Amino acid sequence: MRAERLAQQQAQYEKQQQRIAEIENFVRRFKAKASKAKQAQSRVKELERMETISAAHVDSPFSFGFQASDKISFPLLTLDKADLGYDKAILKQVSLSLVPGARIGLLGPNGAGKSTLIKSLTEDLPLLSGERKSGEHLKVGYFAQHQLEALDLEASPSLHIKRIAPQASDQEIRNFLGSFDFHGDRALEPVKQFSGGEKARVALALIAWQKPNLLLLDEPTNHLDLEVRHALTLALQGFEGALILVSHDRHLLRNCVDEFLLVADQQVAPFKGDMDDYQQWLANQRREDNQTEQPERENRSASAAERKEQKRLAAERRSMLRPLKKATEKLEAEMETLAEQLSTVEEKLADTSIYEEARKAELKDVLQQQATLQQRSEAVETEWMEKLEELEELEQLTAE
Repeated sequence: MRAERLAQQQAQYEKQQQRIAEIENFVRRFKAKASKAKQAQSRVKELERMETISAAHVDSPFSFGFQASDKISFPLLTLDKADLGYDKAILKQVSLSLVPGARIGLLGPNGAGKSTLIKSLTEDLPLLSGERKSGEHLKVGYFAQHQLEALDLEASPSLHIKRIAPQASDQEIRNFLGSFDFHGDRALEPVKQFSGGEKARVALALIAWQKPNLLLLDEPTNHLDLEVRHALTLALQGFEGALILVSHDRHLLRNCVDEFLLVADQQVAPFKGDMDDYQQWLANQRREDNQTEQPERENRSASAAERKEQKRLAAERRSMLRPLKKATEKLEAEMETLAEQLSTVEEKLADTSIYEEARKAELKDVLQQQATLQQRSEAVETEWMEKLEELEELEQLTAE
């Protein structure tokens, strides 16, 4: 029994060391190619925390990765002066060149066109004008929520892979699916019995099996729990192809991309800051929109009846906006509290005496506090951004 326990502990230790090595390698890769000083500092600081977080996930049942195709093209994919949208252009004159190793996060308010850009890159949405050029060896891995609905509900994860790889052995497929925590009979059960998170894992497994050299991921973490999100973060860090990521998960963005594009006002342009700068950009946009709307309302001449109706509508608008404003203010206050708590914990970790053998238990407890606070902070920041975007959309609708 003791030998079995020691073997398990050794396996866990080796797994942890492997993950830490992967993170350190990713930090080195990022430092070597980062061109934006502020974003580089933000990224390196975030990545260095991953060692602590990784230790908390050492027992994770997930060990999948994304292996890139051996064949690549340079560039992989380009858009040249392209108008993107459905009947009417949502994005205009978009020029974009995706090269091997590019790691891009898309930022922008909801409805600004992030998903439209992704769909245009995959050719799910034809260009209204301009040109799209694919490299000879382009191989796209595309994840979006509608692909979960496109799964064959009667088929098992194993059968889904067998259909795209008839030559693969059953054991090879089972071993592969085990890395996504589909073990034993679970790999043979019909997808209709699965939760949303399990279906998302099937969709990710199908992508990983095909070894793409360009990953286009549109909100990949929506149905995933914390353990799978962590595994996905590590998998994307190890991916050596090109990546474009749309996500409200700030932790995923901070740890997996090294440049941002801002999708707003019908344009796609480089965003020079980091996620904190984007948070400030969103807040500034909201203030500017509010300041623009107020003079427009005041400058309109109106009859007494019209003024009365305007007052009624303004009161109704304030009533609709009030809950969202309160929610954003509450989240902002929680973010400040969590930042203070994190600062206190990090002060303890800065004390070298805590690393002495006699304080080993205390160190473990403080590290766990740090990991918990970081995870909560990231979740609150993500929720704050979502509420802020909801508020912007509602303000636009009520101003029309």
